[in-house]
Amino acid sequence: MQDQGLFRLDGKTMAVIGAASGIGEAVALIAARQGARVACLDLDEAKARDVAGRINKDGGHAVAAPVDIRKGADVDKALDQVAKDHGTLDVVACTPSINVRKKLLDYSEEEFDRVVAINLRGTFNVIRAAGRIMSAQKKGNMILFSSIRSLVVEPGQAVYAATKAGIVQLMRTAASELGPSGVRVNAIGPGVVDTPLTAPIKANADWYAAYSAKSALGRWAKPEEIAAPTIFLASDAAAYITGTILFVDGGWTAQDGRFTPPGM
Repeated sequence: MQDQGLFRLDGKTMAVIGAASGIGEAVALIAARQGARVACLDLDEAKARDVAGRINKDGGHAVAAPVDIRKGADVDKALDQVAKDHGTLDVVACTPSINVRKKLLDYSEEEFDRVVAINLRGTFNVIRAAGRIMSAQKKGNMILFSSIRSLVVEPGQAVYAATKAGIVQLMRTAASELGPSGVRVNAIGPGVVDTPLTAPIKANADWYAAYSAKSALGRWAKPEEIAAPTIFLASDAAAYITGTILFVDGGWTAQDGRFTPPGM
């Protein structure tokens, strides 16, 4: 294989969960351009079909189907169908998450359950469903989505951060348990990304500017800048990478502040 071919996804079937918008949409589009057959899965089936249609119009190969990652049976059905239709399930990327920004003492049990159900239980359901398929076929690759909040927090991020830290440990355990079957499991840890999830922050000029200033690069990420490292982990170029989290945060977690000492 040519060296540049290591970064391609030709011949691979990739299920992108959360493909209707944001990072998931960017992952689906770039994966298709890199040669993957893409299954665009999302709770919003209409938008997922729109993304798949754009891929097919551009000469790629994509299908779309609904999935609710909160329901294990739903995830099983969706991924089993992808594997059945294509004869393999090579890669799964799981991007969906939600956040309810409240201080701990103001959180309701219902809000806690809602965030945990999507972010943590949903990811667990995907690991379990994909893991069963991939371990049986003796190959496969999962990319889960954690966050910088698995390491650092701020007021109002407790439950979201707990789920994102939990995803890291689910990923590590899955990598350990499924590695002997030829299955790799990794996570992406985005910083602040311009997506529908962060729209309320972007709408607040001071909040937007504060987050921009916190990263070493001084700006937010575009969805495509998170998708590209995801495609790297999906490719054969990352064949010996498993059980790790790749932070794509513009240097957010590399520094503890923006003050430059005098004389520097």
